[in-house]
Amino acid sequence: MNKSELIEAVAERAELSKAAVNKAIDALTEVITSVISKGNPVALIGFGTFKSVMRAARTGKNPKTGAVLKIAAKSVPKFSAGAGLKAAVAGKKPAAKKPAAAKKPAAKPAAKKAAAKKK
Repeated sequence: MNKSELIEAVAERAELSKAAVNKAIDALTEVITSVISKGNPVALIGFGTFKSVMRAARTGKNPKTGAVLKIAAKSVPKFSAGAGLKAAVAGKKPAAKKPAAAKKPAAKPAAKKAAAKKK
């Protein structure tokens, strides 16, 4: 699926115009790019996490000449799939969400004693 197919699918599912979806996808990619380029992760619970990782320096070979090259360390983008995405790709049902714990009602303050009636 390419970008235009994604825009069409999202526009249909969300009942939005293609122009609005295109603008939203462009904004999303710009924000993710900006955040991870600063070294901060972007986590979308259930989908995955975009982050920047440091690739260590290493040696490599020029495939044409066979000469040994030094490859410098650099920062590269990385995506780690979340549990929901992994389950969907594997054809499994996603784990059922646990219902939120019921909140206990706040304790009522002690009742005040009524003032004695004057006679």
